[in-house]
Amino acid sequence: MTSEALHQAYRRTWWALVIRGVLALALGIFILVKPLESVAAFALVIAIWALASGITEIVHSIDLRSVFSSWWVLLLGGIVSAGFGIAALYYYPLLSLAFAVTWVSLWLLFSGIFGVMVAVQQKRLSLPWGWTCTWGIVCIAGSIVTLVYPPATLVTIMGFMSGFAIVSGVVLVIGAFRLKGMVDDVRQAVKV
Repeated sequence: MTSEALHQAYRRTWWALVIRGVLALALGIFILVKPLESVAAFALVIAIWALASGITEIVHSIDLRSVFSSWWVLLLGGIVSAGFGIAALYYYPLLSLAFAVTWVSLWLLFSGIFGVMVAVQQKRLSLPWGWTCTWGIVCIAGSIVTLVYPPATLVTIMGFMSGFAIVSGVVLVIGAFRLKGMVDDVRQAVKV
């Protein structure tokens, strides 16, 4: 019985890895082949995610109001998120794409500022600081470029998404076939 249950778990895991890998590869290739449709889909995902997240936060805050005195903070956050989601759907795709560009720009800006701050601390401690400072400055410059050239930022975001999808798809498929090659090892371990 244990052997059969293990075999079924193996088969489900193998198929899950293969399906996820193939879907990730297909997504990565789709983004490369159809970049405009991919950007539009990305904008739609952002809008729907914000709306669903906001609704969830609103419901969660109402559930917690009897046990959490600051439940209204969750409610306010949910209203803002749901409001953004509705606005992003109404002004589709511009608002979602502006959000993505702004988010990336702020992420780079804060990463750069923190990088420079860490470099200053490293210098005070007589530690190597040049690469950290360079990284911080490059992040700050990237933040500025992100805001100045939004289309290039979207291309970069989509390129990263495509690259991540393709690499993770390949890794998942390889993992599935490596798992398939380990079946005999697992069978031997179960017999022991």
